[in-house]
This record gives sequence, structure tokens and C-alpha cells, in this order.
Amino acid sequence: MKPPRIPPMAAAIILNAFTSLDDIAFTELAACPDCGGAVTGHDMKEKQFAVIADEKGTRIIHVKVKRFRCRECGRLCYADEPFYPDTRIGSPVIDLCVTLSATMPAGRAARVLEAMGVIVDRTSCLLYAKKHTTEIQTADVFGMRLPFSVLTLANLAAAVPEGERITGADVLAACGFPSGRRPPGAVHAPGPQVPHEGSDSD
Repeated sequence: MKPPRIPPMAAAIILNAFTSLDDIAFTELAACPDCGGAVTGHDMKEKQFAVIADEKGTRIIHVKVKRFRCRECGRLCYADEPFYPDTRIGSPVIDLCVTLSATMPAGRAARVLEAMGVIVDRTSCLLYAKKHTTEIQTADVFGMRLPFSVLTLANLAAAVPEGERITGADVLAACGFPSGRRPPGAVHAPGPQVPHEGSDSD
């Protein structure tokens, strides 16, 4: 079976968006999400955000998320983070799975993702598509429907001055924070400026 044909610029903006997040830390939590009590820092955890494949091979994009202990109820809770509840990859990756699976079978969606350089197995793609049924905001880019979360991350990555990094707060806004406390399809951050051929963002 021939691999899906993906516009090179579409793949490039997606990979750039995800690689820009490697090793970013999320360290803020205002209060316990259960009881609203004050929290104190506990430790830092490394989480898998995405698995990508590029000219350097297959690699895992990790982020760091601080954990806190609630002083009132004792719960151990994570900082505000770009993950949906009970998932093991970043919310923008799941947005991609859900968006693609809305127009094609999960198996083909997984192959399209792989052609973009994003590795998600067919079974996971199918499970995410079934679990997250609400609409995700998208835009038409290079003939493909892509989630706002991914496009906004790509715009952030392209705008960061050399030697600097995207902030955790900007990532959360791009992902429609609080993604950890809402299902996909809830209101995202304002729509991104969509890259187009011949623009300065190419």
C-alpha cells in the first residue's frame, strides 16, 4: 500500500510545533483541583508528549510537569499541563488523531500521521477518536484540516527569537488550557494565523 501523500509544508509545521516543546517544564498550579486547597511542590515528572520521526530518526518528545501535594486533602496533583484526562500523549496529538479520524478510518488516519512524522498506532488512534467525540476547531491548511492547537503551536515556535524557547504558559494557551480539565472540542484559544505558501512563516 502506497503511503499517503502529505504536503511537505503541512508535515514541516507539525514537526516544528512538536519538537519545539521538547523538555519544556510546566510548573504552575493555583490550587488543588479537587478541594481548592493550597498546594506545595512535591517533585517533577517527565511525560511523553509525542513520538516523532524525522531525518534524525524516531524520537520521543518529553515535557516536564511539576507535581504538588494539597495541604488540605493530601491529594498529589499535577501542574497545569497540555494533556487530556487519562491520556498518555499531548492534547494536540490527540486533536490530530480526532480530526483525521473524522474524515477517514482510524487505520488510514494513523498512516497519515506517520507520513507527517507523528507516530500513533492504529488502535490508539481509534480509541481517541471514539472517546473524544466533540468537535475540535480546525482550519484548512495546504488542503488538509488541521487543529487550531497544532497551528497555534507552530506559529508560536516560528515566532520565538533564536536562543529562546516557548513558555509553558504560551503552550497551555495554544492548547486551549485547561486541557486537563475539559474534553476536546471545548473553546480553544483564539484562532491562529494560518500559514500559507509564500508567507513569511514558510
